[in-house]
Amino acid sequence: MTPDVEVSRDIAASPEVVFAALTDVTRMGEWSPETYAAEWNEGVSGPAVGATFTGHNRNDDNEWSTEATIVELVADERFFFDCAVGDFVFSSWGYVIEPTDAGCRVTEYSQNLIPEEMREASSGISGVEDRTTHNRATMATTLDRLAAALE
Repeated sequence: MTPDVEVSRDIAASPEVVFAALTDVTRMGEWSPETYAAEWNEGVSGPAVGATFTGHNRNDDNEWSTEATIVELVADERFFFDCAVGDFVFSSWGYVIEPTDAGCRVTEYSQNLIPEEMREASSGISGVEDRTTHNRATMATTLDRLAAALE
């Protein structure tokens, strides 16, 4: 992934605790300001490469859902997933967890894969004009809330 945005934060919790929280997608609504709920799709009970989940998102009055597929999963280190409509992957997201003396450093990544000619339509769905700036702010909030929940 070549991210458009990456945000890091030190968290005073072990990599194992942070990884378990991040990969339990049903908890995403606890820390994300945009994804207010998520659930594993039918037949999926937990994280694994190829597992899918649906995230439910909100930005002011705009609401939309996306299907995500886990594309990389390394216990206590990496969790990456692609968001798609059908076969069209429109964004990639991920987390890297690195141990520190006081816990770990978590870096969240996002990559916007929507072609320029489709960005206006995407903005109409989400209400987000500048996805890069918006993601940077929501990612920082996500990591702050994650830290508050786990420390």
